[in-house]
Amino acid sequence: MSQRTYNKLWAGAQVELSSLLTQELPPQPLRPERDRVVFFQRVATLYVRYLQIFRQLVEAHDQVVHPQKRSVIRMILDGVMGRVLELKNEMVEKEFSEYHYMDDVLQDLKLTPEAIEIPIPRYFLSERSKEIQERKVMLTNIFNIMDVTEDPNSLLTRSLSQEEAIKIIQVAERARQGRLRAKLIGEIHRVMDRQWGTKDTGPDDIELAVVCIQRVWRGYIQRKRTKRAREEELIFLGMIMDPNHQQPCPATLTTLANKVCTRTKQEEYEEDYQKSIVAITNKLRVVEGPEMMETMKEQIRQWFIECHDATGSFPDYPDEEEGGSALIFAEKTPQQLMEEIAAKEEEEANDKPKGKEEKKDKGKKDKGKKDKGKDGQEEEEEEAGLKMLPSAFLSDLEVGNKTFEDVWQNRSESTNFSQRHEAELIKEEKRKEIEAEIRLKVDELMRQELANWKLVVDKDKGTRGNPKKKKASKSGKKKKKDKDLTADRSLESLCQELVEQGLLKKADNVKLQDYLGDYSYLGTTLRQHDIEPMPTLSDVRQVLALYAVLPLGSQVVHEKAPLIKAILLAGPAGVGKKMLVHAICQETGANLFDLSPLNIAGKYPGKSGLAMMLHMVFKVARLMQPSVIWIGDAEKMFYKKVPKEEKELDPKRLKKDLPKVLKSIKGEDRVLVVGTAKDPLSADIKSLCKMYSKIILIPRPDYGSRYIMWEQLIRKNGGEVTKALDLSSLAKISDGYTPGHLVQVIRSILTERRILQQARRPLTAAEFVAPLAKIDPVFQNEEEALKNWYAKTPLGKKRAKAATGKDEEEAPVKGKDVKKKGKK
Repeated sequence: MSQRTYNKLWAGAQVELSSLLTQELPPQPLRPERDRVVFFQRVATLYVRYLQIFRQLVEAHDQVVHPQKRSVIRMILDGVMGRVLELKNEMVEKEFSEYHYMDDVLQDLKLTPEAIEIPIPRYFLSERSKEIQERKVMLTNIFNIMDVTEDPNSLLTRSLSQEEAIKIIQVAERARQGRLRAKLIGEIHRVMDRQWGTKDTGPDDIELAVVCIQRVWRGYIQRKRTKRAREEELIFLGMIMDPNHQQPCPATLTTLANKVCTRTKQEEYEEDYQKSIVAITNKLRVVEGPEMMETMKEQIRQWFIECHDATGSFPDYPDEEEGGSALIFAEKTPQQLMEEIAAKEEEEANDKPKGKEEKKDKGKKDKGKKDKGKDGQEEEEEEAGLKMLPSAFLSDLEVGNKTFEDVWQNRSESTNFSQRHEAELIKEEKRKEIEAEIRLKVDELMRQELANWKLVVDKDKGTRGNPKKKKASKSGKKKKKDKDLTADRSLESLCQELVEQGLLKKADNVKLQDYLGDYSYLGTTLRQHDIEPMPTLSDVRQVLALYAVLPLGSQVVHEKAPLIKAILLAGPAGVGKKMLVHAICQETGANLFDLSPLNIAGKYPGKSGLAMMLHMVFKVARLMQPSVIWIGDAEKMFYKKVPKEEKELDPKRLKKDLPKVLKSIKGEDRVLVVGTAKDPLSADIKSLCKMYSKIILIPRPDYGSRYIMWEQLIRKNGGEVTKALDLSSLAKISDGYTPGHLVQVIRSILTERRILQQARRPLTAAEFVAPLAKIDPVFQNEEEALKNWYAKTPLGKKRAKAATGKDEEEAPVKGKDVKKKGKK
């Protein structure tokens, strides 16, 4: 695709964005919606439409090479990303569920389920590539110094007992003897064949043998031709892929090469753009700076004279906080400026503590409010309903959309075929910055000049003007800063200690898309029949992308979007909780810290040691953000009763201190705590929910997800999926088994020897049944127990309450609270 195509893609996204902004920011505010279903449909439609813009902007930002366009696209992209998160939060607040099903919305908008997949912007990693590379080098050096091997197989080595060693030697010896015996028997057979071959054979026997060979060969050739004809027919109908095109075709390879070339151009053009900014700014400062300064001085002096002629005295110079001489250049007369300054001074005087009379007036007003009676209540009830929460990103989107319309929409680029930066745009932008710099200097000079003028005039009158008193700065209570326990230590030494203690680890190389799962096609239908569907693994993947990947990847989004400090992934063993933690780190380039109860057992003993450990982990996490702090077996921190075998490990060490440290995480800190729990029922649910603001329930995979996993995992491990392999049956009989179970079974079957045998003996479903039967699945009662546990969480309780319709009954009683809750 050419640059013109990507420019059109951006323009199309902007048209859709402009339409959405008109809808979201109408001239008059929309009335509250009483019907919860209608309100959810409105929000879900907005969510899907914003998501389509998001996908287009991600593609455009990745491939547009014009540096000034990319900066505008990036600003709008961050705004759209934040708005998507806000709408997701809106749906959670109104539907009381982390998972949402929008089949009807997709159908109305003529979209496929792939359209609501969350894309991961490439700039999350590309803009920090140098930083990530430096960090990798530093950690690699630390691992090398400490002789920490990265081979996962080396961690599995253990000492063998004498009996186990003897068994291994016996197995190897019996195998060796078996191979020798087979070789000997083979030689005996070959000798006997040679002896029998010397016997005379009659002509009839030879003719029968030839006919038999011909019959077998002709049958084989015909079957091969028939199979080829059937495959060609299916390829022609578009029902299967041409095997020759399963490998990247030349066009695909050319496209990939073009994308790499485009990214190289982006870096080159960006570097050239930054150099031009410095050069043009310096040139403007030297060439146009003195002229700007003189023009400002003349204008300010003229203002002094006009004010003196109009009022008989010189004005007070506006403070720097009020804008300085910027107020003078506003389109106002000297008299209007004097009145405005006088009004501000009166307001400052009125800001003093209120007297008794004012308090009385306030009391009367409050009384009046209380005495509204039934009429006021009726007015409030009339306005009751569901409203959209205020947005922190719509104003940014308005600014970005206006920039596009004013600068780029109708801009002629016929002379800029190579799409390099435009110097005129840099000059326009930098002139304003230089003007602001010069204004500060001019203000200092002109304040002194005005003071001199006043002295001269007042001298003639025999009086001196009272200098304006500066406001006394209100010194509030100073917040106590947390004491830095490691102020004298370098970041590298802290990292080395954390690696040595096993608290800082390297994330596995997995992506979020590697977490396989299919879309839930019946979610909306089930909810319409009051049946709560179990989420699919695709839903889990999307929720993690929204709650973890996007905020950690973008600083702007993390600061303004609804803040999520801690996420709990709850589900049976083997559903991929740990894999998701590593995928979050890989997608955002985040560091991985391990504070699992079993990992910290025996490390940093005592209260002071625990405080030091948490201080070091969170300090390094902030300095090297984004960071993910993983707590495996998170339920052990909040055990109702600690098992006897785990009492020595003290799994509840972090129960009190970690939630306190978690409160110190602010919007500017891209640090996320992710807990994983396979047995949340053993934990105190109140403490667990108090620490983790988001609880994501991960179920066992459904039929669609299992089918995809069987197919993808077999191919990933070297297997070939042919017609002989009945994937549908495998997906059906593996109900209740987790992705971890399927990986275990596939790896046990697809050995190196079996992979080599596939050409003459294709894989069949029967081969996978025996090892699958040896594993205990996740039974229905276990999943029901997890669902019942989730129903006791705050969001689960709200969902159950909304389903029974209790909120509708309580709404009229609470009066003012009707506004907050709304009616279903």
